[in-house]
Amino acid sequence: MEKLYYSISEVSEMLDISLSNLRFWEKEFKQLKPKRNKKQTRFYSENDINLIKQIQYLVDVQKLTLDGAKQKLEDKKDRVAKQQELSERLKEIRKELAGIAKQLETPF
Repeated sequence: MEKLYYSISEVSEMLDISLSNLRFWEKEFKQLKPKRNKKQTRFYSENDINLIKQIQYLVDVQKLTLDGAKQKLEDKKDRVAKQQELSERLKEIRKELAGIAKQLETPF
């Protein structure tokens, strides 16, 4: 069963992104608003995590600047989400195929 909210350290580890980068993106992207408790501890929902994945995709894969990523998210959020999901699926398929190829190379 998945959790409703994740801590910043869990999200950092899950997505292989630094804590400082997550905090910075929170300031830069108005759509990214994790919940906070009385101690101001951040708690990220699945929607927040999906948004972070989209930002990562735009910045790391499509090599957009933060301003470019902001513009894409404002103009074409649905399209970005589909592209990011497709990119993730293709990476998983590539990893599976590499594993199959490796198994085929080893003698029985």
